[in-house]
Amino acid sequence: MDDRAETIDDLLAQAEGPRLAFFRERLKLDDLAETLVAMANAYGGAIVLGASGRARVKIEGLRNVDAARETALEASLACTPPLVLPLPQELRHGEATLLLVTVPPGLPHVYSLHGKYVRRQGATNQPLTPDALRRLLADRGEVSWERLVPSDAAFAELDTAKINAYVRRLGPAAESDPLGFLYRRGCLLPQSASQGQNAADLNKTNARSNTGYIPNNAGLLLFGSDVERRFPQAEITLVQYRGRDLADEFERDDIRDTLPEAVRRADRWLVEHMRKGSRMVGLERQDWTQFPPAAVREALVNAVAHRDYSVRGEGIRIALFSDRLECYSPGRLPGHVTIENIVDERFSRNETLVQALADWGLIERLGYGIDRMIRQMEEAKLPPPEFRETAAGFLVVLQGQPFESTSSTSIDTREWVRMGLNERQIAALLFLTEQRRITNRDLQELAPDVSPETIRRDLADLVERGLLLKVGEKRATYYILK
Repeated sequence: MDDRAETIDDLLAQAEGPRLAFFRERLKLDDLAETLVAMANAYGGAIVLGASGRARVKIEGLRNVDAARETALEASLACTPPLVLPLPQELRHGEATLLLVTVPPGLPHVYSLHGKYVRRQGATNQPLTPDALRRLLADRGEVSWERLVPSDAAFAELDTAKINAYVRRLGPAAESDPLGFLYRRGCLLPQSASQGQNAADLNKTNARSNTGYIPNNAGLLLFGSDVERRFPQAEITLVQYRGRDLADEFERDDIRDTLPEAVRRADRWLVEHMRKGSRMVGLERQDWTQFPPAAVREALVNAVAHRDYSVRGEGIRIALFSDRLECYSPGRLPGHVTIENIVDERFSRNETLVQALADWGLIERLGYGIDRMIRQMEEAKLPPPEFRETAAGFLVVLQGQPFESTSSTSIDTREWVRMGLNERQIAALLFLTEQRRITNRDLQELAPDVSPETIRRDLADLVERGLLLKVGEKRATYYILK
């Protein structure tokens, strides 16, 4: 499974193997949990509920999809540690309803079921030998920072409005038991036995602070009411320099918020501050941005999702220069990932944070952000991203569109937009940088669907604003830059 996701027809055309398994509706929970563990300890995979057969698949469908979904969630919870997975996906194949359970690649832990460690080999789950288990433990490491609980953590630190917004986004599977769902997502740990509570009860339970759960580091980062006090290292620093080097003249913003909101705010800031403009190719206006916005977003979200939050004293830093963007995140590459294999290998240092950001639609859970970033830069005809490890962190460098302020064919139009000029007026100013003069007829050709009277008003407004100078009278009238 990758970002060019296989369809259900593709999956059903395959035989069971290292990354694919089928289960009938009537299954044993432990059998499903064991296969989840086996795939998680290997390379991830897909499990289709409602089908059977190893070499030849038989489509049976599910009569009770909700019960099958609950079984899948219970199976993930039975694993040690509990598996944090995307919500099972309901699919149709002809008249049959199926459920797709995805186990992402590159999970950070070593998983077991009732003390038994297995790994997917071929179409079966095989026990890990002592040597193989030791190697896997060494490769993945234990225990992740996001699962730790601060000694003074309390449920009252969480913002229930943010929890409610999160579970509403995910629908009935989360809304029926918000706290139980956050527990399964790896954001809470049980303090004592607790009954499920619905979203309407959260404010009352928060007031009593007696929910039966306590938040871990991940829960506090995602839903905490005071992230800045609890985790000062979680800030994102954004800086724009005018030139190619560090200088005294810059614009800066420091963002301290829960991770979903920090990503949104940082993304808006970066889109607003990267250079934008337009070029005239003949009479056609072509807009451009300094960097592909999607590639910048990938660099930002990957930094937030995969950085090492145990590193205190520094946060994520993103700097915009006239020729490049630099995105630095604390912590070197995790697990077995290296600069050499970063495109092909997957390892999620913070699986709970990654899954929650995926639930918010801010990141792709399967972890193919590097591939997309490379593709987006290529489509923009820019050099591929540069990846570097520093002494204590990881750096991504994106080269931007060439921009020279003296160029007559590449103009930064942001100030014109701020002035409230419309698209036709901006096109007229761009035309003037090329042709030195413009007439009503020239602008009419640029905007053939607009009336002559509107064209006249557009040019008159530019004259009134002091941007153009009107020369001549009647049919001999033309305009030049003032």
